[in-house]
Amino acid sequence: MKRVLIAEDEAAIRAFVVINLKRAGYDVIEAQDGAEALEMYDACGGDIDVAVLDVMMPNVDGLTVCKTLRAKSNNIGIIMLTAKAQEVDKVTGLMMGADDYMTKPFSPTELVARVDAIYRRVAISHTETAKPSDEIELGEFSLNLRARLLSKRGAVIELTQVEFQLIEYFFTHPGEALSRTDILTRVWGPEYFGEEKIVDVNIRRLRMKIEDEPSSPRHLLTIWGVGYKWQV
Repeated sequence: MKRVLIAEDEAAIRAFVVINLKRAGYDVIEAQDGAEALEMYDACGGDIDVAVLDVMMPNVDGLTVCKTLRAKSNNIGIIMLTAKAQEVDKVTGLMMGADDYMTKPFSPTELVARVDAIYRRVAISHTETAKPSDEIELGEFSLNLRARLLSKRGAVIELTQVEFQLIEYFFTHPGEALSRTDILTRVWGPEYFGEEKIVDVNIRRLRMKIEDEPSSPRHLLTIWGVGYKWQV
């Protein structure tokens, strides 16, 4: 069952989102604020594939919900809903573990496309059929494609689905300069029509997990005017 949690305090927007997601075949759980969203997540036993969270909500805001859900699960897909003036919240949400964000107002077609893209990523993690030997070792890092685990010097680094796909792309193209457009297409999908800035924020988040000195990265390097590359 494809299950989505929508947390939005504006009833009209929430109803609009629910109708379109149901039409697209999703089982939708509604919450009118952040506190209720967390209660419903726990009541479902964490059986939620994607969460769509408004940033500005009473009781518990969307950023707090995002951070809490990400602490509970690396597999759940998270989309933040922001107003045009909330630029800082977009970056903050991504740094807290969100996979994507949408700016209000948005079209139902775009919303469903974004949810579909994230759901496919989550579903892949549950149906991966790689062989046990599918492991890539680069220097002090080891990436197990079957278990979808990254380890550094033997210690496991917890990754979200987006972070895993980023690492997988870099590990299968070591030393190769990958453009932001290529990364966006590979990880977020060819139908994605968001901003390339989402790549930069996720790279920053990934560096905080894998680099000894994130401000002076040794492995995940910026190639100015192009994008990024993995250096062993």
